[in-house]
Amino acid sequence: MATERLSSILSHITPGKSGLAAITQKNPDDVVITLAIRTPLTKAKKGGFKDTPLDGLVFKLLKEVVRKSRLDPQMVEDICLGNVSDAKAAYYVRAAALAAGFPNTTAASSVNRFCSSGLKAVQDIANQISMGSIECGVAIGAEHMSTGGDRLTRPFVDEILEASQEARDCLQPMGQTSENVGADFNISREAQDRYAAESYQRAERAQKAGWFDDEITPITVKVKDADGNEKEVTLTKDEGPRYGTTYESLSKIRPAFKEYGDKSTGGNSSQVTDGAAAVLLMKRSKAEEMNQPILAKFCGATVAGLAPRIMGIGPSIAIPKLLTKFNITLDDIDIVELNEAFASMAVYCLNELKIDHSKMNIRGGAIALGHPLGATGTRQIVTGLSECRRQKKKILLTSMCIGTGQGMAGLFVNEQV
Repeated sequence: MATERLSSILSHITPGKSGLAAITQKNPDDVVITLAIRTPLTKAKKGGFKDTPLDGLVFKLLKEVVRKSRLDPQMVEDICLGNVSDAKAAYYVRAAALAAGFPNTTAASSVNRFCSSGLKAVQDIANQISMGSIECGVAIGAEHMSTGGDRLTRPFVDEILEASQEARDCLQPMGQTSENVGADFNISREAQDRYAAESYQRAERAQKAGWFDDEITPITVKVKDADGNEKEVTLTKDEGPRYGTTYESLSKIRPAFKEYGDKSTGGNSSQVTDGAAAVLLMKRSKAEEMNQPILAKFCGATVAGLAPRIMGIGPSIAIPKLLTKFNITLDDIDIVELNEAFASMAVYCLNELKIDHSKMNIRGGAIALGHPLGATGTRQIVTGLSECRRQKKKILLTSMCIGTGQGMAGLFVNEQV
């Protein structure tokens, strides 16, 4: 341990490497991921999790974290839940943690940064570990869209509405912002439908090939039928992929937000979904001490703002900002997980950033798999690391658009090569 600590100190006081060399070098103080799992993603209001509310979903996933990590729960000092729609999320995660076997010395909280809440939870736990506040923590993203909703119940106060057009734009529903992106940047209905068809086809291919199997942990729940009869089922697969989806079939779907435009549809927008994902983090030295498998290194994450009316293109702002901080380029990135909130924003970001589509959302994205709001930021990490392992690739970039006009991006190094 003394040798490791000396090495850590020397790495901080001697000239560091830059770019890829810096993010791939190993240090005892690195924040690493030792477990990354998720539930299946199910259709809101009619899928497998429709009768399992948020607290039940979090409880079941935390039990799986304990079981699969084989880590003494007393080692976990904090749990952070990313969630968008439920103001009671902090209550739920604390109670769920206690019921799942974590001691009362394990703290718990919730965080909400809209669709990037899951990534924000990871960043918060990682920052605490990096600063020495805790040694080990769990980040969760979870959303039960069967019961939740993030729409405002009233407009902002008059002083806000009168002071700023951009403040008023924060009231625009997501569908409207998608149509704004399509109109402002001339992203055609055809381009959006073709992108969405590819997402569905990739998800179908991945599911049939079993690529999701190592990232999904089966979850047993009780489901009620139309007559209220209850039966127990074990969920093992995502419900979103629609086999046989083509551009031609998507092109026949009517616009979903006709009052705002005619390009975004139920076929080229993300699905309304229930689901959760979890990541276990600790210092590299602690992982080695506890004989935990090191899956990946968390390098960092950043957030950036932009005009609320085109919130969907947030990744095009956040990704360059993050890459600049680490002195790397998109050419250095092996796998990209970019949230497909709408095909309009995905097409824009793909084209604007000149991302190689062959390395972005290889297993499909939120259009085909679903977008449980607070969960997706964590789910992308789980999926992306699984894909890195499959391809024996190293560098993973994840990014989210965020309601009210923000973007977030995170950088990870796969160590299971």
